[in-house]
Amino acid sequence: MESKVSRRLTQATAPEVCEHIYLPRLHREFGPGFRYLTDINQAHLLMLHGAGLIPTDVAGTLARALRQIEQDGPAAVPLDPEREDAYFNYEARLMAVAGADAGGRLHVARSRNDILATHDRLRARDTVLALLTTLTDTRDVVLQQAAAHADAVMPGYTHLQAAQPITYGYYLSGVAQAMGRDIARLRHALDGLDACPLGAGALAGTAFPIDRAATARWLGFSTYAPNSLDAVASRDFAWEILSAITIATVTWGRVAQDLYVWATPEFGLIDFPDSVAGTSSIMPQKKNPVVLEYLKGKGGHMIGLLTASLAALKGSHFTHSGDGNRESMRGFWEATDEALRCASLLKLVLENATPQCGNMLARARRDFSSATDLADMLVRDAGMSFREAHHVVGAVVREALDRHIPACEIDSDMVNRAAVHHIGRALALDAASVARCLDPEQGVAARLAAGGPAPDLVRDQVDAQLAALAQDRHAIDALHHTVETNRATMKHAVEQLASRHP
Repeated sequence: MESKVSRRLTQATAPEVCEHIYLPRLHREFGPGFRYLTDINQAHLLMLHGAGLIPTDVAGTLARALRQIEQDGPAAVPLDPEREDAYFNYEARLMAVAGADAGGRLHVARSRNDILATHDRLRARDTVLALLTTLTDTRDVVLQQAAAHADAVMPGYTHLQAAQPITYGYYLSGVAQAMGRDIARLRHALDGLDACPLGAGALAGTAFPIDRAATARWLGFSTYAPNSLDAVASRDFAWEILSAITIATVTWGRVAQDLYVWATPEFGLIDFPDSVAGTSSIMPQKKNPVVLEYLKGKGGHMIGLLTASLAALKGSHFTHSGDGNRESMRGFWEATDEALRCASLLKLVLENATPQCGNMLARARRDFSSATDLADMLVRDAGMSFREAHHVVGAVVREALDRHIPACEIDSDMVNRAAVHHIGRALALDAASVARCLDPEQGVAARLAAGGPAPDLVRDQVDAQLAALAQDRHAIDALHHTVETNRATMKHAVEQLASRHP
């Protein structure tokens, strides 16, 4: 037996190669790639016919065959691992439908290398557009929740220790800011892939007078890749996307970690409905935050996929190769699928998280998170340096802890005693001033410096972010519209060509 794809190879492909390389690759790639391979074939056909490289009768035969294959779908294509990959299996089907001569003419002026590079960009573009749509929807939910809870005072934490009072809406507004940067990184990566590799050939272009601008236009690209070697060698658009996904999922995991802790009975700051929880097989009282655990774990998963992809690329030459352009991309497709799931799940949990406002405020009143406000008051009203005030208030907190009293029970006598002991003079502080400083609601409301947690500032932040989100939506929708319009135009041109009989 000879090779089914080349007379250069005088032996059939070894069964082990089919079993361990080609067949798994076909099962993994043919279905998801079928649409893009069809579009690439149709765009190339239209270009070849327009450039006079295929006569009209053959072009019409090919157009009808490609249309039939598209209508029949990927399940109608027999997958033979001895034909190596998706392209040769698709071509075999095309030759069966259009005839061996006509079907064999479509591959003029191209290679599997530029076909694969174009497939990767087309599929990545659609995937990122879908992810961006989900992310903008998720960010919108986060911003709506931020506005709704701009007044929900809670402790803010550093080192998982009570730090200063904030609001739940302020926290969510910060999360939304980070999500805006996730969206910006992905949009930037889309710009990086907006150049069509088709026509680059194996690595050195072609001597045929092809029209690369035409195929780029049919496939929704704004231009073509200017260097044929770079076009087939590079997948850095994928590493930009995967890096952006990794950064995003690590951030989402950190948010999930916060919610994970806040939802415990020990904190009691957040509650979730049973619909986003699991339970135990043995302990009937359990309500386990399974979605949060999924999100927490995905950052590590993405780091692994990014590392594996770059490691596969690292030892390859700057040209087309199986390790550089196939094995390196496996983790990319898995990562994009996981990112879509994570973005949807993040939207689910943040949409359904219910802040326990009473518990939040009670904890903020008792846990000394307003101590900084008390120190600030000593600077303003008692003429202390901040470092002196820090020592005095630290001593007050120490006394309260030793006496087992909460922050809300600190009084002016405690502050005066600490001042006498540490700076040698008493302070003329009234009880109302101390109580006001230790009230977390008043403390939050007073933080009016730009970027602070005062409820009015939070609402202003939300409004500004919603305006930016609207711009993102418009840009994403515009690109999606351009891609779909060009694709529809291409399909119409193929239909017209298919209707031309000899």
